[in-house]
Amino acid sequence: MPLPVIAVVGRPNVGKSTLFNRLVGFAKAVVHDRPGVTRDRLYEETNLLDQRRVLLVDTGGIEPHSKEDLLSSMRRQTMVAVEEAAVILFVVDGKAGLVPADLEVADLLRRSDKPVVVVVNKVDGPEQEDLASEFWSLGLTNLVTVSAAHARNLYELTDAIIAALPPDDAPAAPTDDEDGPIRIAVVGRPNIGKSTLVNAMLGEERHVVDDAPGTTMDPIDSRLTVDGREYVLVDTAGVRKRARIEDVVERWVSLRSIRAIERCHVTLLMIDGTEGITDQDAKLAGLVVDRGRALVILVNKWDLAKGNADLDTRDVADQIAQKLPHVAFATHLFVSAKTGRGIHRILPAIDQAFAEFGKRLTTPVLNRFLVAAVNAHTPPQQYHHPVRIFYVAQTRVRPPTFSFFSNTPDGIAEPYRRYLSNRLREEFGFAGTPLRLDFVRRRRTGEERSDEGKVERDDEVDLPPDEELWEE
Repeated sequence: MPLPVIAVVGRPNVGKSTLFNRLVGFAKAVVHDRPGVTRDRLYEETNLLDQRRVLLVDTGGIEPHSKEDLLSSMRRQTMVAVEEAAVILFVVDGKAGLVPADLEVADLLRRSDKPVVVVVNKVDGPEQEDLASEFWSLGLTNLVTVSAAHARNLYELTDAIIAALPPDDAPAAPTDDEDGPIRIAVVGRPNIGKSTLVNAMLGEERHVVDDAPGTTMDPIDSRLTVDGREYVLVDTAGVRKRARIEDVVERWVSLRSIRAIERCHVTLLMIDGTEGITDQDAKLAGLVVDRGRALVILVNKWDLAKGNADLDTRDVADQIAQKLPHVAFATHLFVSAKTGRGIHRILPAIDQAFAEFGKRLTTPVLNRFLVAAVNAHTPPQQYHHPVRIFYVAQTRVRPPTFSFFSNTPDGIAEPYRRYLSNRLREEFGFAGTPLRLDFVRRRRTGEERSDEGKVERDDEVDLPPDEELWEE
């Protein structure tokens, strides 16, 4: 289920990025005294007071009536974040006081009908609390004073955010719909041919195509029916790499492209076959894995490989294996969205990835697999104590998720986890889908749950009867 979005907005240079870094717990956003350093949406998952996981979004400053291209773009992308937000943090400068631009921004946010928390920043101590008084005139009743630079009142702010969030028992995400169409997100860098590909798959010029990067700004859904099976193709905005605008500023993945990936079953990652694998391609592939979506890699513009001795399918395949090892499970196809070459192979690859994405294995089959895997390669000891894995069960699909029950889950190191993941793929396939492996402490029969005064372990689970583990 997609995480609720918290958008941090306000005028330039009021301390939004400093506050963002405080809330996520590390310095991810670029902080500088010069206004306008943050130009694109910057996101990070964080856990507020260990109560709610959210997606926090830092934005460029809003200049309500700026005609300057950069500031106008910043205003637009901020309003996109506001549209996606569950709660808006409107950051103002307590030392500078209320300025006319704050009134205009407040008017924009009121019209959004979203919960707004006014964050009066740069209030460094109790003696400066009166700096916040004039901001009550904004007409927004939820107001908190903080000092992002000195981490003052961050607990009170976090508590206010949690109180403003909608309840976390919302309906399940559309990706869990068993009977609905297969949803497919088409992602990649700008000007790589995403809209051209969607048009080719649809068989009509439904999406605007232009040589200029950035023609597609928002995700566009298009329905497609083939042999009675329904699909929804989601064309997304291109994900920009580092750009130089006065200085080098990291341009991060578009929030809406992230949302498109989250609400789809299968992602088509398009890469430019004439340029090879870039760092941005690797980041996008990692994003798909993090979001637990099935994946098909499309090497586009392969029509240009004809007659080019430097372009060879084996070389590109080797490059994918070297630079994208975290998505070695994904099928890769060589296509040309412009000429239609290889397009007929895409839907069968999607169908296969989707089937593996929803594959479920029975517990007896999994435990016979576990015995063979452990006998072939036992887990390394931890502090000279044996690490045992007692049984395994599949707990969910989309993506396939497996819980391994052990006496010492922390003792199962990453190499052994990769070993079990690789063995699962060797035995059962799962081509095109990431796997989730959870390692859980098994509570022994007769052992009482931790009570007051002991560490509470929510992951302690009783061992099921033997017949459930081994009998079909």
